[in-house]
Amino acid sequence: MVLLKGYLALSDQEKIVERCRELGVGDGGFYQPGYGEGSKMHLKMMCLGKNWDPDTSQYGDQRPFDGAKPPEIPPEFHNYVRNALRDSNAFFPDNSLPSISPDICIVNFYSQSGRLGLHQDKDESEDSLGRGLPVVSFSIGDSADFLYGDHRDVDKAHKLQLQSGDVLIFGGPSRHVFHGVTAIHPSTAPTLLLQHTNLRPGRLNLTFRQY
Repeated sequence: MVLLKGYLALSDQEKIVERCRELGVGDGGFYQPGYGEGSKMHLKMMCLGKNWDPDTSQYGDQRPFDGAKPPEIPPEFHNYVRNALRDSNAFFPDNSLPSISPDICIVNFYSQSGRLGLHQDKDESEDSLGRGLPVVSFSIGDSADFLYGDHRDVDKAHKLQLQSGDVLIFGGPSRHVFHGVTAIHPSTAPTLLLQHTNLRPGRLNLTFRQY
């Protein structure tokens, strides 16, 4: 697992916010996902590239509840991911961190009361999971308490704080790590980011992966 603190420049964060806002109000944009029994997740979600259905834990080409097709991943997002993976490999003498060509981006927006329980990202293809192809996560806006560990046990999990501009990458041996978000810290987003984008209170999180 690699954490690049403050990796995304403020100008890049602003571009990501604006692009997500444009995509989020169109077809396949943000909605509050839920499960078959009626419960809702504590966040808003938008899928790019492929749709992920939390009720079935499967990917598809359209959303079951409205038939909307996910927007494509913007080219500039691919560039951000490529650069982050390249720079992360500086921490690996043998350049052992696999690269990806992301065809999935799950964009989550957490309000100040948002959270996400411990889980594994394990719905990608057997090939992707078997090769340990990494998940690349961007954090923008308010800071969040991020838990991670080898087991689905909150008491034994490690905790770190993800701040605006941080990039977290987990692949290889850490690809199947349990992880979640337990708290959003209000009023911690960079002031200039808020002034330039009018981002509402909360945290914008983009996770890229290859199916």
